[in-house]
Amino acid sequence: MDDWRGFAEQMASLARDLLAQESVHDTLRRITAAATELVADCDAAGILILRGGKVQSLAPTEQVVVDSDELQGRVGEGPCFDAARTSSGERQFRIGDFTDEAVRWPKYVPQARRLNLGSMMGFLLFTEDEDLGALNLYSYRPGAFTEADEKAGWLLASHAAVAFSSARTQAQLQEAIGTRHTIGEAMGILMGRHRLTEDQAFAALRRYSQDHNVKLREVAARVCERGTMP
Repeated sequence: MDDWRGFAEQMASLARDLLAQESVHDTLRRITAAATELVADCDAAGILILRGGKVQSLAPTEQVVVDSDELQGRVGEGPCFDAARTSSGERQFRIGDFTDEAVRWPKYVPQARRLNLGSMMGFLLFTEDEDLGALNLYSYRPGAFTEADEKAGWLLASHAAVAFSSARTQAQLQEAIGTRHTIGEAMGILMGRHRLTEDQAFAALRRYSQDHNVKLREVAARVCERGTMP
């Protein structure tokens, strides 16, 4: 990458664009799309996260991303799998050429060749408080990514981590507000129908939640729909 000034301007524009996205899903899709736009020779991109030890692909731009993520999860190794699994040690990884002998990831690399992958990079998405997964960049051409591309990918991943964390926090806040409103509405219904106090209405919702192993917000939503306890 020769035009770092132009890249910086594009990153500034991307930062504003990411903040304007309306949901976590939209934010992630914009991040992976930006990877293919801003990093030379990046043919596909996606975000890999681990939940309960299982791999999940988010916002993949191509099916090959999903296939690679599933392969890494299946064999339990790979650059993006390693990046998503831990924040200790290295936070970025690169396979320069899939046709070279696999030393570091001997189970993953030979099978990844069958996906027609030539080279790839993985970057941990992290903030000061949390690890969010890994941003994966793929090229079908061996030896495609240079040191400059790796720096560009790291800069993109840094912006992406902040945007991802912010979008997720906003989504959680909106969900909490919605849940609180739903519970309040359900309590009002029970108070009016059964002449309960506020504490009694909340206790009834909580007791049903515990007895039936149903989340409190789901119990409240059912009360709002039916006008009474399920």
